[in-house]
Amino acid sequence: MKTLRDILYQVQILDVHGNNDIAIHALHIDSRQVKTGDVFIAIRGVAADGHAYISKAVAQGAAAVICETLPEVTAPDVCYVLVGSSHQAAGIMAGNFYDNPSRKLKLVGVTGTNGKTTVATLLFRLYTAMGHHCGLLSTVQNQIGERIVPATHTTPDPIHLNALLADMVNDGCGYAFMEVSSHAIHQQRIAGLQFAGGIFTNITHDHLDYHKTFDEYIRVKKSFFDNLPATAFALTNLDDKRGNVMLQNTKARKATYSLRTMAEFKGKILENNLTGLVMQIDAKDVHFRLIGEFNAYNLLAVYGAAVLLGDDKDSVLAALSNIQGAEGRFDYIVSKNERIIGIVDYAHTPDALLNVLTTIKNLRQGHEQIITVVGCGGDRDTTKRPVMGEVAAEHSDKAIFTSDNPRSEDAAAIIREMEAGVNVTQRKKTLSITDRHEAIKTAVSLAKPEDIILIAGKGHEKYQEIHGVKHPFDDKQVLRELLEMFDK
Repeated sequence: MKTLRDILYQVQILDVHGNNDIAIHALHIDSRQVKTGDVFIAIRGVAADGHAYISKAVAQGAAAVICETLPEVTAPDVCYVLVGSSHQAAGIMAGNFYDNPSRKLKLVGVTGTNGKTTVATLLFRLYTAMGHHCGLLSTVQNQIGERIVPATHTTPDPIHLNALLADMVNDGCGYAFMEVSSHAIHQQRIAGLQFAGGIFTNITHDHLDYHKTFDEYIRVKKSFFDNLPATAFALTNLDDKRGNVMLQNTKARKATYSLRTMAEFKGKILENNLTGLVMQIDAKDVHFRLIGEFNAYNLLAVYGAAVLLGDDKDSVLAALSNIQGAEGRFDYIVSKNERIIGIVDYAHTPDALLNVLTTIKNLRQGHEQIITVVGCGGDRDTTKRPVMGEVAAEHSDKAIFTSDNPRSEDAAAIIREMEAGVNVTQRKKTLSITDRHEAIKTAVSLAKPEDIILIAGKGHEKYQEIHGVKHPFDDKQVLRELLEMFDK
């Protein structure tokens, strides 16, 4: 069992009140989970301040408290450690507590607005296909080999994150691939982790409810690369105008990928249709199962990362050509009789929605209608709502605005904000139906043979959150059932 002194190694300590040479059973940032002999780390969060729960944690048996401000009343048998940043301390302490698992495997982080899940999932599937035992940390799910661990956040808190990584190490994983969200970077949930590489996909309008300005959002993403060690690689999308910005101050080995300009990993789309992509990469023509230009970028990022990790180019391309994408990312089904194409995609930003709709337009063989069902999440960046409405209306033959995860907000009010982005000429192409099931049903009823229906925004999610309650809802299942019903 480790002592408090052991797990405080490399934490920036301002002061210590009490004995730190004590055995520690567990670490917690949630006071409700604290038991006798545990450490409580008081973190200032968006919704609550852990410092308000120090007395509760002590009453439940906490042996030590890590905090940025000492409480007015301290218990004589508890060690209080004053630190500059509880967020940073939590990451470093969690790493020490679990024997720094990130140093015992090759950990690759993927950050950016869009594509994180697909790139991380493709890397996991690629390395699994090449015979490696791997771990995955993603929005859809966490995985240790074939064992699935449900995901609640894009990036878990540092204690759960290090526990998962330790589980991967103990299970014999040699690689782990994880999404690194801007929230996780800003909240230092990845503090203390040692990355073998970092990948930047792109950056577009998102999370301004949290970061407040686009410049701050970029700065946070960039800080991930700033902190990579010299032993790691930093791979960036050169076609994104902020791609080079990410590499400005990194100590890691710099590398780039591109479809449009010279880069270390250069790709060219030769064919793009419902059977997949044919791309030229390193003078080789390769067929992939994924569809769309945005997936061409994802594939290039995965290929580049694998080569930078030291794998053979031909072996990587051969394995990658047989791999399917992540659930809920351009996930499509075709109705048996009417041949109506239904596509489910997680696109929940204006840029992601535009990418998917542009891809669908390019897949059309003739004059098939594009019918889009889309909403916006509640308690999230409100400024993108009219833009989402504008993109859906402009690039679809019919756009149906509906609820996404309204959370604590009124779904109808969110839809009205989306409608505000639609100009007078496009308005006749739109409908607003608050009930998501009814919206999808209407889209299917409007579709003619060969038409294409896009259900956007929720992708892999199996629920709809309304007023704090998660109700079972699976876009793909609902779409499949309705297509079968109308197919008869």
